[in-house]
Amino acid sequence: MKFVRFLMKNAALANAPKHIDHFSKFSPSPLSMKQFLDFGSTNACEKTSYVFLRQELPVRLSNILKEINLLPDRLISTPSVQMLQSWYVQSLFDIMNFLDKSPDDHRILTAFTEALVKIRDRHNDVVPTMAQGVLEYKEAFGQDHITNQNVQYFLDRFYMSRISIRMLINQHTLIFDGTTNPAHPKTIGSIDPSCKVAEVVRDAYESAKFLCDQYYLGSPELEIEEINSKCQKEPISMVYVPSHLYHMLFELFKNAMRATVETHESSPSLPPIKVMVALGDEDLSLKMSDQGGGVPLRKIEKLFSYMYSTAPTPQVDHSERAPLAGFGYGLPISRLYAQYFQGDLQLYSMEGYGTDAVIYLKALSTDSIEKLPVYNKSAWRHYKVSQEADDWCVPSKEPLNLSVHRDSK
Repeated sequence: MKFVRFLMKNAALANAPKHIDHFSKFSPSPLSMKQFLDFGSTNACEKTSYVFLRQELPVRLSNILKEINLLPDRLISTPSVQMLQSWYVQSLFDIMNFLDKSPDDHRILTAFTEALVKIRDRHNDVVPTMAQGVLEYKEAFGQDHITNQNVQYFLDRFYMSRISIRMLINQHTLIFDGTTNPAHPKTIGSIDPSCKVAEVVRDAYESAKFLCDQYYLGSPELEIEEINSKCQKEPISMVYVPSHLYHMLFELFKNAMRATVETHESSPSLPPIKVMVALGDEDLSLKMSDQGGGVPLRKIEKLFSYMYSTAPTPQVDHSERAPLAGFGYGLPISRLYAQYFQGDLQLYSMEGYGTDAVIYLKALSTDSIEKLPVYNKSAWRHYKVSQEADDWCVPSKEPLNLSVHRDSK
């Protein structure tokens, strides 16, 4: 019997390209925060969610699987990326098992929820595994401009796809598993209809402070200011996914604390990290300001590159303490979380003084719509860029030695 199952599994995997080609012809269907809320309200229908997800998840999985195949062969052939591909293909088949099964059978709905949990668990280590694959490639073959550009383009889309897939899975499993979260009884899946922003800021600060105190035996204080243009006396709240906001703020606090402590290591006290939260008609903005010495303008964009980190690459030793800095993926993935619902994350730095990090989010749930990658000819062309001469003069990396010019006169 095991041999028969083995043969059937291999036959299914052999047909994977055909199924991926089929589903990748469809574009993902982005949902707004309001649609997520309406879908998870008291009128939520598990059957409707089941029918939507069994079609939508294969589309999102297949779209990004097509793009994995456009990466350089030497990157695809790394053990880490090979493992990732197998996870995604297996998850695609897990969902396809339900394509012809009736939503009226309660046992099918239960099995589907269990399959989603299994898929989510399977993909828990996608980020470090892909990071390891890029590291393996970098160490074996070095870097070049075109490959860096392709990897940056791909990873932005790959990780954004992952965020969206986990969002869909979390909403279904949290809403239809028959339980409520006693700590957050008003949440709808992973969405808080009245997420108190300052509370998330403090939670992220305390977590980063704990790490900073462990590493440096000290940490900067926090100062928060709220500006609510709607109602000045009310704390600012919004419809949002608290875990997404927490992730962004935690990464920014880690960076700000590290920079502040290392810049002021000989000072008797540390300047505070200031966070301003402002609510307008369209945007909810959070500005985090530190006095950590800042970074040069030429390095700002590098901070969002997956091929660059200001910290040494961590050794994977499975120790209990999480590193304060790591693969260098914190900022680029945090920016994706902001962009996922049409927001953004930007850095403004003054070298010699400090840095302002600004998170922009949509104030209205109707404007917060998923930003999803689509596999099409435009995407395909991004991977086929050829090296061309720059149409701007490229400055020398080293300052000119003006004394040579003076001596020649």
